[in-house]
Amino acid sequence: MFSEEYKNDSNRLSKLIIGCAIEVHKTLGPGLLESTYEKCLCYELSTNHLHFEKQLNMPVKYKEILIESGFRLDILIEDKVITELKSVETLLSVHKAQLKTYLKLSNHWLGLLLNYNSAVMKNGTERIVWG
Repeated sequence: MFSEEYKNDSNRLSKLIIGCAIEVHKTLGPGLLESTYEKCLCYELSTNHLHFEKQLNMPVKYKEILIESGFRLDILIEDKVITELKSVETLLSVHKAQLKTYLKLSNHWLGLLLNYNSAVMKNGTERIVWG
């Protein structure tokens, strides 16, 4: 379903994205609103010349109907990696399930779940693969 080139490119991008996320976390630390981290992460993505769309409304096809704004992605990077930001005490299974559903419905292979409320950003990062 997804080519090896697509997967390799997505994996390469995920390393860059995680590096940007770590830079934001190192500079700001935990405890702020998701929206603050989103703006700062987008700044870092821009300085690394990565194309992204934020707060992207995605349609959902349900049987014979199309729901224009079925869900919203926090950030879609290079039209390959869905990045969902959280600022919560602990990532829950529902957060992972949400990202898996987003991957499935949008036909993307790789997603990153970034919890900025972690003491160490590496521990607040989850890679989710679909397909």
